[in-house]
Amino acid sequence: MINSMTAFAQVKIDDIIWEIRSVNHRYLDMSFRMPESFRSIETSLRAIAKSQISRGKLDCTLHISNEESGSKLILDEELLATLKCLQDQITKKTGALPSTNALDLLGWPGVIKEPTVGKSEKFEIAERLFVQGIDKIQKMRKSEGEALGSIVEGKLEQLANKLDIIRDNTPKILNDYQEKLRFRVSQLPSEYDEGRLEQELVLIANKFDIAEEIDRLDTHIKEIRKTLRSGESIGRRLDFLMQELNREANTLSSKALSAGNSLSAVDMKVLIEQMREQIQNIE
Repeated sequence: MINSMTAFAQVKIDDIIWEIRSVNHRYLDMSFRMPESFRSIETSLRAIAKSQISRGKLDCTLHISNEESGSKLILDEELLATLKCLQDQITKKTGALPSTNALDLLGWPGVIKEPTVGKSEKFEIAERLFVQGIDKIQKMRKSEGEALGSIVEGKLEQLANKLDIIRDNTPKILNDYQEKLRFRVSQLPSEYDEGRLEQELVLIANKFDIAEEIDRLDTHIKEIRKTLRSGESIGRRLDFLMQELNREANTLSSKALSAGNSLSAVDMKVLIEQMREQIQNIE
């Protein structure tokens, strides 16, 4: 099963709303934006997400409409009176005019409280709703992942076809190159050492031999197909295999003895880069 790392989900129950965004990332990175009174459930929310998602950046935002409107905030009048009394004492002792205003006092920790009645119920609803959001995210990631897998498989098939063209053309190209070299040497006005010529031809054949590169590319292509069919988190492995494919394609390009093979090698590198771009989105 292939999962994308890009998705969005929004789920809602009454005044509780979760918005969850997922984008590419090398590892699993989660961030939560929520009212401070809900921070106590963040650990359990992280565990819920981690149980289903292994890679990607998750931005999770919890909206509580009643809390955000401030209609249920409670003023701790006793604490406020204490702070005002302390302020008056400082003013009396120092003779300095108070520099604080009402907003400064309201910003003091504990002066404004959130109601505790019904909190546990809201915590449960928020957790249950978060599970639904993660399930929705996973469905979208899976759907997009299947599409990405099809794209990569299509590009991989094109890559294998290009490799077959190079494999089929190379023996004739190498033979034609050697025959061309023999003809040019035979046109020399002076005699030449036939044995030395054969040695040079062998060296050329070894220098431009691409059998190992073709075998390794075949192996990598088979491994990529196998990886695409596995049920694991495959993004990093595919990214590594793309690097190996690109390395072998560069070697093929440097050893090309004909414009046709050189063009096929360039086409291979283009296909590899296109696959790599898609794989950046795979978990």
